[in-house]
Amino acid sequence: MNTSPPIGILGVGNLLLSDEGFGVHFIRYLNRRYTLPDQVAILDGGTSGIMLAPFIEDVRLLYVIDTVAVDAEPGSIHCFSEDDVRAGNIQARMSPHQVGLLEILDICRLRDKAPERVRMITVVPADLSTGIDLSARLRPKLAEVMATLTDLLAGENVFPQEKETVARA
Repeated sequence: MNTSPPIGILGVGNLLLSDEGFGVHFIRYLNRRYTLPDQVAILDGGTSGIMLAPFIEDVRLLYVIDTVAVDAEPGSIHCFSEDDVRAGNIQARMSPHQVGLLEILDICRLRDKAPERVRMITVVPADLSTGIDLSARLRPKLAEVMATLTDLLAGENVFPQEKETVARA
């Protein structure tokens, strides 16, 4: 019997490059403010590259939270499928020296353990300078990405619950 969570939420990015760390900041935001059912696994993937494969192999549906380099307004939110990434519509490599998301998914497929679906929720960065904080432009996007993720999860009959301590604060 497979006891792996069918849904994974993966935040990726480099915390040392301001907005590039958005996915990691999002996972921290999610963990601080919400609880999710046991069928959902959450991971701060940072810049782990191929080391993310075991997490990715264990889920049926994967949501990846990241920044994206597209010609759009900084702070704008964009959702992509794996097919969009494969078509070259976005750049999915965290660094030119790392294994990218597509390569990790291909490795998982070779092992016959890839997710059935991958959705990326991305934000266009405003500041990629050295720093550990999100820019003022991206900080409010944490809540907006959470709203987008909540809508997508509702389609899977999964409903994040706001933690009481946060609701009262």
